[in-house]
Amino acid sequence: MGIFGKGKDKEELALVFDIGSSSVAGALFYMQKSGVPKIIFSIREPIKLENQINFEKFLNLTIKSLDVIVNKICMQKLGAPKKIFCVLSSPWYASQTRIIKLEKNTSFIFNSKLADSLTQKEITLFEEEHLKKYLNNKEKIRPIELKNMKTLLNGYATPNPLNQKTKELEMTLFLSMSPEEVLSKIEESIGKHFYRGNIKFSSFAMASFSVARDMFVHQENFLLVDIGGEVTDISMVKKDILRTSISFPMGRNYMIRGVASALGCTLDEAKSYISLYKDEHMAKPNEKKFGPVVGKLKTEWLKKFQESLVNLSNDISIPATIFITVDQDFVQFFTELIKTEQFNQYTLTEAKFRIIFLGTQALHGIAIFQENIIRDSFLIIESIYINRFFR
Repeated sequence: MGIFGKGKDKEELALVFDIGSSSVAGALFYMQKSGVPKIIFSIREPIKLENQINFEKFLNLTIKSLDVIVNKICMQKLGAPKKIFCVLSSPWYASQTRIIKLEKNTSFIFNSKLADSLTQKEITLFEEEHLKKYLNNKEKIRPIELKNMKTLLNGYATPNPLNQKTKELEMTLFLSMSPEEVLSKIEESIGKHFYRGNIKFSSFAMASFSVARDMFVHQENFLLVDIGGEVTDISMVKKDILRTSISFPMGRNYMIRGVASALGCTLDEAKSYISLYKDEHMAKPNEKKFGPVVGKLKTEWLKKFQESLVNLSNDISIPATIFITVDQDFVQFFTELIKTEQFNQYTLTEAKFRIIFLGTQALHGIAIFQENIIRDSFLIIESIYINRFFR
């Protein structure tokens, strides 16, 4: 199917897996013509936290959690899904927005053959650049996503550009890819209980962008900040286009490991200390000792956040509206931390930051649930995205 293809319009049972860096989740839902998915089962399983990150071990622990999710969904006996989706968060994929420009002295027809030729060239270039920068050239990678976000013909946005004459063409593409080793292990895990030939991969960046853009129609410029277990991703949206993204290797687990190292305690103890501290339930003597430790970690995270905004901006203003996705128990922690940011507030942003948490409250009413189903904001975002763009 070409990048301008349309999906079928019918109800069917679908299965989505949310594969992050601190947990794995899954949901069964009905894709509905109304655009509102009906979630009939959801479940989440944590990924075991280790003192140090080793990619191979981290991947194996992630697959172990996925195995648990796949098995539990299968045991529900709620039916065989017609379609299966895996939405990947960092560090399981890499993405890039690329702009194609073509200009000729005489008019030419923009057809599907030309579109496919131009996009394939960009995919190849992205693969080569990514292998050279991040991976060993011997490793295999697989493109998983290709989205045409906007097409301009003779300088004008054109919703249906195929088979039209033009002298100037500009296409804005979003591409993402993942190591073959990661995708194969995911497919193998799912394939133990479900038909693996139906699996389609996507990125959480595109899913959250699409949902935020469609829900807040008067907001064409914004930031997406996804704070995962191991990585924080920041994406900048300008004029309804996901322009660029940047990541830094500090998420909620960075805080947990930092506390464990500073206090000489276990990771589980560090989690408990952080929970008590942020909920203001810690005893005063312990708070005096603990406060400076957390303060130092906050400063380190905020410094990376500031540096990322500078690198992201490229001398253009940073949108003031931020849509944040993070585990519920760390929402207030990171929201308040971002609000304390001073440097870029007045030098790069359009105004003071306005932070909107894409949680179950903000997403209320755009998905329906079978009785007693756990509301999981990540799965809600992903099921909405899938229902609207893959029917």
